[in-house]
Amino acid sequence: MGLGLKVLFLPNPKILQPWQNDVVAAVGARNDLKIFDYDSALRAQFDGIDVVIDFGGAMGTRPMADVAQSVKLWQILGTGFDHFDLAYWKQKKIPVANCPGEFTAIPLAECAMMYMLMLSRQWTQSQHSVQTGRFCVPCGTELFGRTLALIGFGSSARELAHRARAFGMRILAIDIREISLAEKKEFGLEFAGKPEDLNQLLSLGDYVSLHLHLNEETRHMIGGSQIRLMKPSACLINVARGGLVDEKELYLALSEGRIAGAGLDVFDVEPVDPNHPLVKLPNVVATPHIAGVTADTSKRRAACAAHNIDLVAQGKEFLYRIDQ
Repeated sequence: MGLGLKVLFLPNPKILQPWQNDVVAAVGARNDLKIFDYDSALRAQFDGIDVVIDFGGAMGTRPMADVAQSVKLWQILGTGFDHFDLAYWKQKKIPVANCPGEFTAIPLAECAMMYMLMLSRQWTQSQHSVQTGRFCVPCGTELFGRTLALIGFGSSARELAHRARAFGMRILAIDIREISLAEKKEFGLEFAGKPEDLNQLLSLGDYVSLHLHLNEETRHMIGGSQIRLMKPSACLINVARGGLVDEKELYLALSEGRIAGAGLDVFDVEPVDPNHPLVKLPNVVATPHIAGVTADTSKRRAACAAHNIDLVAQGKEFLYRIDQ
């Protein structure tokens, strides 16, 4: 059997593995797969290419789009496309798809749950106590009976709701779409609203968790006035995008004790400066944008790209199109 389509993978040279190996394993056996060489001429590498796989949507450039004349699918190997110039690809009439939230929902939810547990049990303080021999002194609170406010109710928020419900938490959620009665029952939601209910959720949540795409409407949607609505005992969880939060206002609120803590996987500028005052605070738990990125995620996204390539090869409509 001959090889299928001509596929070009745009890797991130700083984060090659496991992404490249998984793409090769999932796509390479049935297709003519090439790895883009950033030191070689552009046009020749795009000659006759049917599908481009773009790591995270961050590797594609306008000059690439200009020469991608034969491309039938530009597959983003990631969920968010705030780093991708979608308007230009639309102008060039290049079809684009991503790997949506369902492919990272479980690790994102698990990481958010980890933050909630670490913050509730005052992880930083407990580690200091271990080092100083301060034992058996009550530390922290329980998640049971606390309120989780989910801002956005997509795949990762629904997975987090499942886990929080198992811990006996009260769950509230808002989304731009209508949250159905069936969903309310399945996920145990005590309240399901729309974006206009944001302030209400901020005032009620013991843990406020963000599950949104970053765009011009959502940038800094959690600013000073929103943080002031939160309880002094509340914690903010962000495994979505750093730009959703005004970091200066968050730092002030945390350092002044106006909210209790934050679990942050994402930042406005990445990689975050290790000396950034926000990550130095004792009531902040931080990770380096790895909440949704596990070895399992890499395999799922590679399989998603491979399936879409198969659909293109069969002349069928591919999944998860974002350019329409």
